[in-house]
Amino acid sequence: MSTMTKLPMSELSQRTAFFLSDRTGITVEMLGHSLLSQFENVAFEEITLPYLNTREKAVAVVGQINERASMGQSRPLVFSTFVNPEIRLVLDSANALHLDCFSIFIAPMEIELGIRSSHTVGLSHRVENPIDHRQRIEAIRYTLEHDDGISQKNWRQADITLIGVSRTGKTPTCLYLALQYGIHAANYPLVPEDFDRATLPAQLRNVHSKLFGFTIDPLRLHRMRNERKPDSKYASIKNCQYEVREAEMLMRREGIPYLDATSKSIEELATAVMHEAKLERKIY
Repeated sequence: MSTMTKLPMSELSQRTAFFLSDRTGITVEMLGHSLLSQFENVAFEEITLPYLNTREKAVAVVGQINERASMGQSRPLVFSTFVNPEIRLVLDSANALHLDCFSIFIAPMEIELGIRSSHTVGLSHRVENPIDHRQRIEAIRYTLEHDDGISQKNWRQADITLIGVSRTGKTPTCLYLALQYGIHAANYPLVPEDFDRATLPAQLRNVHSKLFGFTIDPLRLHRMRNERKPDSKYASIKNCQYEVREAEMLMRREGIPYLDATSKSIEELATAVMHEAKLERKIY
């Protein structure tokens, strides 16, 4: 299998990528960014333009795209999600590679299902189900109240409680779980006092079956802590090595599953937690 060496930033090919939508642009931005990430030797300038809901706006954007194409670089890439065929035709006239995500996916699905799609703008992001909306808000509220072990109440209501030493990504992962999946996620930072006791604090022992741990490479932890508290004992490599070692020993002794968060994104961590802990998505 061949491998590609990533070039220095100064040697990367330069391209522009537009993410266009008649609504928020969230869907096409996420899809387009994921696709672009597969081309590591190209430096993309990513431009998101939402709410292009009239022909006049589309014509103006085509002018912007064509201007980029005439600046001596290769033609831009355009990712779009439009239900209005007139706007799609306008964008097709641009000097760019236009990837209309709706046409790519919806047309084959219509053929396979034997029915026409609704061609309705904004279906994926509108608040259609007030129960889902309320569950999302409640999950976020719970997660904020139970960040870093702040609250001593209602820990049994958590769907999952993340543990690990400070700066392993517990808080952003919990917030992502709440926002994207409606999960009530608490988190607790393991500290030297926990290691001295060689056991979990009482509030965690009561929810043992819902615990999931994060660990991290001590050198990576040292770098992150040093940005926050330079030259402190908290950030020293010796202390980071000690805390990571003790936390892993504690989690193994208690039979708590854990994963290495060193090189994982928040999205990857949240997905791994959902899978490993067998959690079910509560909202879409």
